[in-house]
Amino acid sequence: MVEQKNPLILAFVGDAMQTLYVRTVLAKTDLPPRELHLRASQIVCARAQAKRFDEIFDGLNDIERRVAMRARNADHNTVPTSCTIAEYHKATALEAVIGYNALVGNHDRIAELIGELNKC
Repeated sequence: MVEQKNPLILAFVGDAMQTLYVRTVLAKTDLPPRELHLRASQIVCARAQAKRFDEIFDGLNDIERRVAMRARNADHNTVPTSCTIAEYHKATALEAVIGYNALVGNHDRIAELIGELNKC
């Protein structure tokens, strides 16, 4: 079962999926490459991901919530430098939920989780 995978592996996939989604949306704009990179970096960073996790947490289904809690509580081997540890753990939880949905093929749900990219 996908939800039983190591939550850090789910987060690994989720980070890639979120990055691809954000870059795909941004690529449809007329922004120059440097601005594309800056905007993507503002959206796909631990601080922004932690904020998004707080926004969507109540809307998670039971499986997503279990995946998120396992990821948030996972033993991380790295220490963040650009955010707090709490933000880093929430970001990992969001990435894991996105990764879970990617591996089960629920791509519409990924778009919902990432949300409207109003910053674009």
